Amino acid sequence: MTPRIHLHILASGSKGNAAVVEGPCGSVLIDCGISRRSLLSRADELGVDMERVQAVLLTHEHSDHVSGLSVFCNHFNGGIFATAGTLGARKYLTELPATVIDHSDCLELCGMQVKVFPTSHDVADPIGFRFEVEGSGHAPDDAVGYCTDTGMLTDQAMTELVGCRILALESNHDENMLATGPYPGYLKRRIASNKGHLSNDQAAAALQELLTDDTEVVVGMHLSQENNRPSIAVRTLSKAVGAEAADSTFTEARTPDGHLSICVASQDAPISLF
Repeated sequence: MTPRIHLHILASGSKGNAAVVEGPCGSVLIDCGISRRSLLSRADELGVDMERVQAVLLTHEHSDHVSGLSVFCNHFNGGIFATAGTLGARKYLTELPATVIDHSDCLELCGMQVKVFPTSHDVADPIGFRFEVEGSGHAPDDAVGYCTDTGMLTDQAMTELVGCRILALESNHDENMLATGPYPGYLKRRIASNKGHLSNDQAAAALQELLTDDTEVVVGMHLSQENNRPSIAVRTLSKAVGAEAADSTFTEARTPDGHLSICVASQDAPISLF
């Protein structure tokens, strides 16, 4: 694939989430769970021009994904897209000038096709996305998959996430750390359920079906600060694809041929993936 889409992850974790997908004709903001000041500061740190953002896509209504949206929209004239369930779950979301989308829609945004698919979380109607630019013969010239906050990968998610050049996939917790950690039993059960969050092992198992020769980057998303570590997540994902440590802390890895890289997103340190 010819790189034509870039992913900039500004924040990923339980304290706030936001990412910018930069396409050929503009950019899309996924979620806005951090303050506008933090959003702009982190974008500036990465050299991301937020003036190019033409649309906002919401994955779901949890506060760590939408808490900064109202203030952001005071300075934004583009489109906002979310499912009816997401918009109806919070009063201030119902007041936004948003377009209702379904979890099987395909949108045309910023020179990209955006394919929507359902995820599985304890909210009204959560979704993930595949961003794609077509090349000649209708084959993808570039594709980015974005799937986080899901306790399982739905059949449609598995279909849409195959063969993305950049795959941003939830890798929330280490199963042993969660089981033996300080969380109360009800919260452990929620996180480990089919409507909770993907574990490192679940994400690693999915890579066996999702990766193709077109895949160049896998980034673990929404890492738990209590029940995971970057090195544990990278090590688990790397084992599934035969990647080896690329640094002394095992927070990055690559396959021996250098074609595929593994890394993780952070709550506090923004990252750009080209």
